[in-house]
Amino acid sequence: MVIDGRIETDAPPFVLLSKSKEVYASTDLEAFLNSFVSGAVVIVANGTTTVTLTEICSDNLPPGTEELAASMFGVAVEDLANYSLCAYTSLDPSIWGEVGKTYTLTVSYEGQTYTAKTSIVAPTSFDNSYWKSDGDTPNLGYSWVTLTDPTGTFDAYKWEVKRINLDENGNEVDQSFIPTHNPVFDDEFFDGLTFDFWYENPFATGAGYTEESQWLYAQGDTVVIKLSKMDEALYEFMEKRYTQLQTAGNPFATPTNIPNNIEGGALGVWAGYSPSYDTLVCEP
Repeated sequence: MVIDGRIETDAPPFVLLSKSKEVYASTDLEAFLNSFVSGAVVIVANGTTTVTLTEICSDNLPPGTEELAASMFGVAVEDLANYSLCAYTSLDPSIWGEVGKTYTLTVSYEGQTYTAKTSIVAPTSFDNSYWKSDGDTPNLGYSWVTLTDPTGTFDAYKWEVKRINLDENGNEVDQSFIPTHNPVFDDEFFDGLTFDFWYENPFATGAGYTEESQWLYAQGDTVVIKLSKMDEALYEFMEKRYTQLQTAGNPFATPTNIPNNIEGGALGVWAGYSPSYDTLVCEP
């Protein structure tokens, strides 16, 4: 069993269940869709409220939930009906994420039970955000922020972005938040400090971008920055996960084993986030 679950402040729990594959098994779309697990009993509790999650599928959604489902599944609204993606969630706000609470996940399937816990810690917001042109490319640059890290506590962060300026059809250019190349970091080297740092544009890569324009935001872009706090167990999972992603196929890289916070023999993670947001207009 592979469990991929998350809960954020003011958002419902969302859990995907699937089965792992043999290393040489087929990796096409059909095989991917067939790996998802249906018919499990999934329960989330926060110490005062216990809710059994409802299984929903992308091609048979309750009316009015399309945009919420699209953001959770990470696909466009118009593409939802093309896939049979099933997940477990709840529209009961009493079990939605709250800062300071610990959430217990219990998954029961085919006589096996898997459990996990995660906490939603207090968020940390930016002091400031700004765009600065990059050397010889005055109309292109990185997104910069000023952050003051709390003193004397373990703090870990995840950075995600979405551009909300409009394309030629009047639609936002990005439909969902995505992480940058190396989006997670902790405060081991800057506990209690105030400092400035930058992140690249993960959307500006691949075909259509020159060597000079890759990873940069264009002047005039409007960017929503999502900075999520997480507990230490989740950070250990995420840091190792992105390390493995970045070194995959490198024969000189040290092998990375990804930990998880699931008990009972499953793989995966139950993740709690407390995001804060800032809107950056890319102008000098």
